[in-house]
Amino acid sequence: MGNEQEPMDIEGLIRFYAEAGVDSLLSDEPVDRFAETAKPKPAPQPRAEAASTRQSSDAATPPPPAQTPRPAAPAAAAPRTIVPDEAQVAIAREAASTAATLEELRERLAAFDGCNLKFTAKNMCFSDGDPTSDIMFIGEAPGRDEDMEGRPFVGRSGQLLNRMIAAIGLERQQVYIANTIPWRPPGNRTPTPLETELCRPFIERQIELADPKVLVALGGPAAKALTGAPEGILRLRGNWKTHTTPSGKVIPVMPTLHPAYLLRSPAQKRFAWRDFLSVKMKLRELG
Repeated sequence: MGNEQEPMDIEGLIRFYAEAGVDSLLSDEPVDRFAETAKPKPAPQPRAEAASTRQSSDAATPPPPAQTPRPAAPAAAAPRTIVPDEAQVAIAREAASTAATLEELRERLAAFDGCNLKFTAKNMCFSDGDPTSDIMFIGEAPGRDEDMEGRPFVGRSGQLLNRMIAAIGLERQQVYIANTIPWRPPGNRTPTPLETELCRPFIERQIELADPKVLVALGGPAAKALTGAPEGILRLRGNWKTHTTPSGKVIPVMPTLHPAYLLRSPAQKRFAWRDFLSVKMKLRELG
C-alpha cells in the first residue's frame, strides 16, 4: 500500500503555476534541468596546450597594419571682421561732395543704390522745413509714419517735437529737420554701422549746404554720428559739442533726448526742456 504511487494532482499543479506567475510555456516537451546539471563537465585544457594554441592562432593572424598619423586638422579661421564696403562709401562720398545744392543732393541720394535700406523702404525721407533756418534738427532714421509720408518726424514723435519747438518760440516751418539715415530700417531696427557709414557723406554734405548756426542731435545715435562722442545720450545731453563739416567749418551741437524716448519716459521731459532753453540762448548769442 505504501509503495503505490499517488495520482498527480494536475489541477493543483496548474493552480500553483498560475499563483507563481507562469502564464505561458516555453516548450511542448518538459526539460529535466537536474539531469542537465548531472552531466560530466569537459576536462579543462592544459595551460601549455592552451598557450601553444594561442601562439599558433596569433601566428596565423597577420598583425594589424601600422596606422599612419593623421595630419592635424587646420585651425578654424578667425571670424572675419565686418567692415564698411569701402567702394560704396567712396561712391557715396563722391556723389555727395560734388552736389552743389540741396536739391541736387536729394537727387543723388535718391539715385544711390549702395545702401540696401533703399530697397526695403517705401519712401526716402530727405528733409522737412526751412533749409535756410539757423537751426537744424537731426534724428537717427525714419519710422513707419515717416516712411509712409516721406518726411521726417511726422508721427507721434514728430508731434511732440513740434510742441518742443513751439516752446522756444519757433514753428516747425521755421526750422530744418533731417535724419542721419534717410530710409526706414525694416521693423524699425537700429541701423547697422555699415548703413550709417554709407549714409554719412550725404548727411554731412546736407549740413554743409544748409549751413545752420546750431545743430540739435535728437537721440544717442544722431549725437554720436555728428560728434563722434562715445558716451551715451544721458551723459551727452545738455553738454555742447561740435560738428566739423567736410570743408572745416565748426558748428555747435546740442545732444538731447529723442522725442520717442520722452514718450516712453515722460519724467525725462524736464531735461529736454533745459536743453531746448540752452539752444534758444545759443541762438541769441550767435545773432
